[in-house]
Amino acid sequence: MSYGYQNTGYQYAPPAPPAPPATPETDLRRWFDAVDTDRSGQLSTEELQRALVNDNSGLITFPEFAGLWKYIEDWRQCFRAYDRDASGYIDFNELKTAMISFGYNLSDNFLQLIIKRFDKRGKNPKGRGDVSFDNFVQIAVTVKSLTDAFKRIDREGKGYATIAYEQFLELVVNNR
Repeated sequence: MSYGYQNTGYQYAPPAPPAPPATPETDLRRWFDAVDTDRSGQLSTEELQRALVNDNSGLITFPEFAGLWKYIEDWRQCFRAYDRDASGYIDFNELKTAMISFGYNLSDNFLQLIIKRFDKRGKNPKGRGDVSFDNFVQIAVTVKSLTDAFKRIDREGKGYATIAYEQFLELVVNNR
């Protein structure tokens, strides 16, 4: 099973070239890395909240706002790229295309389940079968977070693992 990574083994890496001059992207990376206090490569809501209220004043500085704005705009561009019909929502086929391009080989049943879970605008229990921008981001972050957690258990990269019940609970609780 493929779930977004390959086990390529260890290879010799040449020495790193000198650091490039600072750009808005490198500044944003430094900001992100500073906020990512657990070094997970992703921001939890707690880390983001701490960053936004840097000194517990409840205020956000311009550089913090600029970084957050860029992060949101990058996600918005991603969303628009997969919203092929420009409906403002991601449907099943658009989500499937996005997940495949992100490197996730997910079953149709799972994709339907995740759409059902994140489809907030439907008035009936089945929803409308599509997701808004914010829910699309939540889906992508959730799948990435859970995949990263699973990779820590599936060290050989086989796509399956045997875990104890409490280990499963810890995996889920730590990724909420």
